[in-house]
Amino acid sequence: MLVISTTKLTKDIRNNLINSYPSLDFRFYENIEKASDQLSNAEVMLTYGEDLTKEIIEKSTNLKWIMVLSAGMDEMPLNKIKERSIIVTNSRGIHKTPMAEYAISMLLQVYRNSATFIENHQRKIFDRTVPTDEISGKTMLIVGAGAIGQELARIAKAFRIKTIGVSNSGKSKDYIDEMYRAKHIEKAIPEADFIVSILPSTKETADFYTYDHFKLMKSTAVFLNMGRGDVVSSDILIEAVKHNEIAHVVLDVFEQEPLPPEHPLWEMEQITMTPHISGKSPNYIPRAIDIFEENLVKYLNGKSDFINFIHLERGY
Repeated sequence: MLVISTTKLTKDIRNNLINSYPSLDFRFYENIEKASDQLSNAEVMLTYGEDLTKEIIEKSTNLKWIMVLSAGMDEMPLNKIKERSIIVTNSRGIHKTPMAEYAISMLLQVYRNSATFIENHQRKIFDRTVPTDEISGKTMLIVGAGAIGQELARIAKAFRIKTIGVSNSGKSKDYIDEMYRAKHIEKAIPEADFIVSILPSTKETADFYTYDHFKLMKSTAVFLNMGRGDVVSSDILIEAVKHNEIAHVVLDVFEQEPLPPEHPLWEMEQITMTPHISGKSPNYIPRAIDIFEENLVKYLNGKSDFINFIHLERGY
């Protein structure tokens, strides 16, 4: 069985896979182009997903399973993959630690006014009148209460934060005090001091947030999006800030990436932006490979209860 990887893996990871599964033929490539000669022979592929096209899938005539070493699959040709009945699994959940830490850190920096203190430091200004606040005891609305949202809720409990979650099903989740279905989000929004969006990019979540949602928020609320950029229009965010519907916006994802230097978001003082790094961690790939190995054992033993199995018609 030929297993190919179209992304860079460390020497230690490559050697571990080769030594742990001697009956398998592993081939490691820096990108999909360099793997082109082996596409028709590969039964299993490790990829970040964005390098896959309809043409690649058509060339991969023996492909049975795609392991996506990330959580997002926005750019993958899911319809073509579904036509071929190819199994797809991803690395959903491996981002939960860095992304939960990111959310807490950004909320803290907004409430503690860190940007102002850093600027004052650079300008040698000693100003103790800069206002600060506490995140403790506040209420957090987590929109997309999956593995990442539950980890965020767990950490939030250390700050005695009340946690409200939103998901398609509205079923109860660990560390989350109240749950709502996505179609009832309007009932939860007015109570929240922090609205943290961790929604994936699907047909259902495109332009999920409307201006009416922001009108329901507290004027003191902070909206943080670290899921996908297409869930809310930047025009809506700008208008919400301009009209004091909310106090601050934190964005790690955008409709267009990289964000063009002429984009008006750059000029908004009440908007803090980071370049899609909330999930970055030196532990990212090792965690993804752990999931791959667990699924590989299932695959080799003919089992179908894969971790993070993707329902292609839904995209997650």
